[in-house]
Amino acid sequence: QVQLVESGGGLVQAGGSLRLSCAASGRIFSLVIMGWYRQAPGKQRELVAAITSGGSTDYADSVKGRFTISRDNAKNTVYLQMNSLKPEDTAVYYCNADNRVQSGPTFRYWGQGTQVTVSS
Repeated sequence: QVQLVESGGGLVQAGGSLRLSCAASGRIFSLVIMGWYRQAPGKQRELVAAITSGGSTDYADSVKGRFTISRDNAKNTVYLQMNSLKPEDTAVYYCNADNRVQSGPTFRYWGQGTQVTVSS
């Protein structure tokens, strides 16, 4: 099992910034992908950003140029720097990690979620 613990959410005014962190612990083999999803009330969970162990990144179109994902492989931690926040960024943000067991299967784990609220 892998545990993911998120931190850094909160309330911020539009135009402000927040930095989310997610630390993984437990039976870690290879965290091939780590990422952030979000879910707003009444909406489906959506990908915000993801990063591979090699540093390749992917972003939702809605956050490109405003959010930056990074990771510290030595600390098994992924970060999401969110700038120029908009009210539509308000959601619960979930960290996820894909843990590949040696050359075998990959298992996906989720954090408990952290609330981000952007006021207008």
